[in-house]
This record gives sequence, C-alpha cells and structure tokens, in this order.
Amino acid sequence: MNTSPVKLFRQAKKSGEKVVMISLYDAPTAALAADAGADTILVGDSMGNVVLGYDGTVAVTMESMLHHTEAVSRGVRSSENPGIPIVSDLPFAAYATAGQAAENAARLMRAGANAVKLEGSGPLVVEAASVLTQLGVPVMGHLGYTPQSSNNFEGVVQGKTNEAASLILDGAKRLQEAGCFGVVLEVVPSEVAARVTGELSISTVGIGAGPDTDAQVLVWHDLVGLSPKKLRFARRYAEAHELLSGATRDFVREVKGGGFPGPENGWAMDPEELESWS
Repeated sequence: MNTSPVKLFRQAKKSGEKVVMISLYDAPTAALAADAGADTILVGDSMGNVVLGYDGTVAVTMESMLHHTEAVSRGVRSSENPGIPIVSDLPFAAYATAGQAAENAARLMRAGANAVKLEGSGPLVVEAASVLTQLGVPVMGHLGYTPQSSNNFEGVVQGKTNEAASLILDGAKRLQEAGCFGVVLEVVPSEVAARVTGELSISTVGIGAGPDTDAQVLVWHDLVGLSPKKLRFARRYAEAHELLSGATRDFVREVKGGGFPGPENGWAMDPEELESWS
C-alpha cells in the first residue's frame, strides 16, 4: 500500500498525468471519493465554511482538523483504495513558529495525514516548510487566494498584475526550495498558473487557476452540488442539494400525514406472545 503523496505527485509531474484531489471532511465521503478513483484527498480548513457554519477558515482549530483528519482516514481505510494519500491543512496560526509547525504537523500525521499544507510564502512560512521537510513531513504550499489571510485582500482573484503575478511565481520558487512537493494555486489567472507550472519542478494544484496546472482540486460539496452557492471556478456534476432537500421534505410530509412508518418498516410480536402479554 503506497500512501506517499510525494511519489504520487512526482510521478504524475514526470508523466504529465493529471492528479485529481478532492477536499472533504468525513468518513463516508472519503470512502466514496477513494472508490470513485480520486488520487488524493485534502482535509481542508474550508470545513469552516462548508460544514462547521463559520464565515471563514480562521475559526478552525487544530482540534477540528485532527477530528476530521481521523474521520477521513477511517473512511479511506474502509474503501477499496486504502492507499490514497491524505493531505491535511495546518489551520490559522498553527505554524507561527517552526517549533509550533513541527508539533502540529506531527499531530496531524499521527491522526492519519500523509502530508500537511500551509498557506503563504513569507519568511515564517518558508522556514516552517523547510523545518518540516527536514523532519520528514511532506509539505504542500498554497498561494494566490489564501483564505487564512483573506482579510488582507481587496478581492478574491490574485495575480492580475505583472507585479502580483511575479510575487506568486517567486513565492512558489521559495516553497520549492524549502522542500515542498507541491503548491496549490487558488483563484489566479490561467496565464499565471501556466507559467508557474512550467517553471517549477514540483507539482501545481489548481482551483480556479485554469487547465494547465498539474492537478485539480475541488471541494466535494461544490462538485456534487450540495453547496447552495454556485462558484465560478467549480463545476457541479450533480444537484445533491435539490435531491436531499426533496427527500427531507418527503419524509416530513409522510410522518405528518401518517404515511411513515408503514408495516414494512417495523416488527410485530408473535401472536401467541401478544395474546398472553395483553
């Protein structure tokens, strides 16, 4: 069983084969994604928006990341493809120092992650990435729109000017030098993502970054249509929100109208036992 994300992304970069990553947060969807042929799973701090009811990712804690990483790990182990690698986010302020990064990355690895992801390319982040890789922790970077620092952005799309695009490229190279095996490029112009991909020896993972990255990632809730909001960079391959809403409404209607449960949904006592009990 091979759960090495480094090997997966390195071989795919060399062969030109696209890597499929899905971001999800629980055991049933992890098993579903693994059985469907996804190459790798991201336990993203996007769980803050998607399943925990927060307005963003800043409120997501290490405890939440550990809880959901363990759940995803159990789901993958129960699937027909238990070798699929799991990448887990280090949440907001969990890698402010190299020591803190090492401690929290170790906790995620013990919870079932095969790699960790961190955002940005500033000195502290690069140092954390370097220390982690020296300790044997596979690290993925994340540039462009970085949700943990979204309060600093005027808009969502990043890298629209020459200067901004150059900052992303330079940051990606610093992360590569620090030992990262890949870098997520989120909501950047296609031209920027294509150039970064071409100039790096490590893999790029696109989300809203066009078709030329080495891999693509989407949040499971977005791709199956469970998220009420339709995002420009996502494609809905189903309309699960409609389907599940309809099923729930049918259940409510049948219970209130006496249609559920029916005789087929329960059990009866043996007639002789029932007579003596009465």
